[in-house]
Amino acid sequence: MKNNLFHIAQFNIIKLKDELDSPMILEFKDFLAPVNKLAEKSPGFIWRLKDDGGGSATNIETPYKDKLIFVNLSVWLNFEDLENYVYRTVHGYFLKSRKKWGIKMEGYQSVLWWKQAGDHPTVMEGKTKLDLLNTIGSSPQAFSINEKYDNIGIKL
Repeated sequence: MKNNLFHIAQFNIIKLKDELDSPMILEFKDFLAPVNKLAEKSPGFIWRLKDDGGGSATNIETPYKDKLIFVNLSVWLNFEDLENYVYRTVHGYFLKSRKKWGIKMEGYQSVLWWKQAGDHPTVMEGKTKLDLLNTIGSSPQAFSINEKYDNIGIKL
C-alpha cells in the first residue's frame, strides 16, 4: 500500500574488520561519498543521516560501544524505490562485497519501519528498531526487507 503520509525508514549496520582509515577498509571508505550521492539522486529518496559537514556520517556518535560498528540511516518514499537503489545500482556491489570489509554479526543487520512523512528517524530509534527485530522478528513496528508490512500493519 502506498500512502504519502508515511515513508519507509531504514537503518543498517556493519561491523568493520578494522578502523575506517585502514588500508583494508579503503575501498569501502572511498565509495561512501559516491554511493551516498547516488542515493540522494535516486527516485524515491527522501533523507539520509549526514555528519555536520554533510558527509557520510562516519563521525556520528552511535549508541554502539564498539567503534567498528558503522551505521547508515535513510528514508525512502516506498519499498520499490528503496529496493531499486539497494539491489539495482552500484550499492548492490557493496552488499555482495561486505565480507571484504565487515565481520559477520549475529541476527539482522538491517531494519525497516514506517515513519510519518517529514519526521526523520534518529540513530537511537534505528538501533531500537533493529533490537526489536532481532528480539521478536518481523512485526508492523520493525521488519526485514523480506517480511514487509504496510503502513497499517498488514503483512505483505
